[in-house]
Amino acid sequence: MAASSPPDLASNALVNTFFNGDLIAQTFPRLITEGLLNTVIIAAGAIVVGIVIALLAAMLLLSNRWWIRLPARLYVDIFRGLPVIITVMLVGVGLPAAGIRPFGTDPFGYAILAIGIISGAYTAEIFRSGIQSVDPGQLQAARSLGLSYLKAMRLVVVPQGIRRVLPAMAGQFVKDIKESSLVYLLGLAAGQRELYFIAQEEVARTYNSSPLIAAGLCYLCLTIPLTYFVNHLDKRLREGPKDGNPLAVADADVPPAPVSATAGVKA
Repeated sequence: MAASSPPDLASNALVNTFFNGDLIAQTFPRLITEGLLNTVIIAAGAIVVGIVIALLAAMLLLSNRWWIRLPARLYVDIFRGLPVIITVMLVGVGLPAAGIRPFGTDPFGYAILAIGIISGAYTAEIFRSGIQSVDPGQLQAARSLGLSYLKAMRLVVVPQGIRRVLPAMAGQFVKDIKESSLVYLLGLAAGQRELYFIAQEEVARTYNSSPLIAAGLCYLCLTIPLTYFVNHLDKRLREGPKDGNPLAVADADVPPAPVSATAGVKA
């Protein structure tokens, strides 16, 4: 039998390193039953925390008083400027070390809080831009009907603003899912480990990168459907209702902005 040529050996080594079927099959059950579930919990919790913080920060950023805008502006600029890994470590390691332990010694809660704080900084700017894109006459008309400022914002302006930035929000949610991989630095306990943590453990055990490919496929199963769902929802909102109800007409004047889970390249 002829010996394998160097290119064949290199090709076999490449396939075995990244696409070892046996290792992928061994890793998938744990990735699905533990890693995927915990990734979804961390990302969903962070998204909820981020939205709550972002709505408050966006309202502060829209104030006419500089001393009201200042705290929100500092929060947004700081946490958008810091690397994610630094924020994760400051929240997950720094807070407990300083005696601030809202979640006791459980790193899972700190993981959600850290990603949520980062998400809130980016989502606040998304909300602000969406709210500012709404015609000021909408707010004035609502006030003329007797609604208070807060009720007019809550019932009239904010819903329209959020509708206009749905694609950008979806992009941020995809980012939250991917950034959840960094919480492995907090040393999650058994049963709390997310996709990357489990894959990294298998890589360290086998000295093979195939488990990372398996984890990557799980991430894609989360991010790609999310982007398509929100693009579909955005399209439906822009088209408006089928019953011709004039009170629920979509913002047809806003050009569509499709979202992609991967970066596009302009020709």
